Amino acid sequence: MNDPVLTLSLQAMATRFELLLSGGDPVRLRAAGEEALAEIERLEAQLSFYRRDSEIYWINQRAASIPVQVDPRLFRLLQHCVELTTLTDGAFDITVGPLMRAWKFTGEGGAIPSQDDLDAARNLTGIHLITLNEENFTVGLARPGVEIDLGGFGKGYAIERAVELLREYGVDTALIHGGTSSVYAIGRQPDGEPWKIALSSPFPDHAPVVVLEDRALSVSAVHGKSFEAGGKTYGHVIDPRTGQPVDRVLAAAVTGPSPSVCEALSKALLVHGPEWSDTFRNRFENYRASMALRSDRGDVLVHRSE
Repeated sequence: MNDPVLTLSLQAMATRFELLLSGGDPVRLRAAGEEALAEIERLEAQLSFYRRDSEIYWINQRAASIPVQVDPRLFRLLQHCVELTTLTDGAFDITVGPLMRAWKFTGEGGAIPSQDDLDAARNLTGIHLITLNEENFTVGLARPGVEIDLGGFGKGYAIERAVELLREYGVDTALIHGGTSSVYAIGRQPDGEPWKIALSSPFPDHAPVVVLEDRALSVSAVHGKSFEAGGKTYGHVIDPRTGQPVDRVLAAAVTGPSPSVCEALSKALLVHGPEWSDTFRNRFENYRASMALRSDRGDVLVHRSE
């Protein structure tokens, strides 16, 4: 007989987190689940771009004038983001916020920016504009207007930390997701089968079901926000190197050991497309990816990088 499943949920980081737990003492399970969700709340308070009491907000407000000292764990997280920008050849970049605003994708429906506005935003974008001093854990920004926004990467990192806490509690059967686009599976389902996640549109109906066991899944797509102008659709995923929205890859799904890295790589694959597959495989050996591409005929194809 299968153990009962405990379900907990939390609204944080502008998304809904859901946690399914099974196995063992239900009181212990609930305590573990509540502790994991409390860690997500704590990280929202630290990492939020919008909360005036967060460390990220403090960095963005002050670090262009004077280096800001931060929590060592946050410092290591920012170092990891810089490393991932290098490993993704600039496709993942936590300074892309000014470009998102130039294209009116922050709280608005989107619009083509003027060349002057686009040039100004590009001048404020680039991981090279962040200075990290390991001696005293300080963060500096090169000029006013440069800012850090962890976005989906922060959501993946929150899931990562929640999973670490669940493992510390001895939980060996669980599924946690943030807005269904970032998922981690601990162990197997209560019936002994691996966790199975179906990829939805724009992946075609014949897209493979993703099987997870002690692995993460991140799905990024360009259709989350979009607008049409001049007969063309512009999606909200911006190539930080060019300042232009990406439009060739409709969606990317990445599986691997780290939810935050999966988030970064799913964004990078939207930017690079299938031509980056060999580089992806060589640099990220423990990760697998599928991309939904629009063909010249207008139908949607699946490209895998395994």
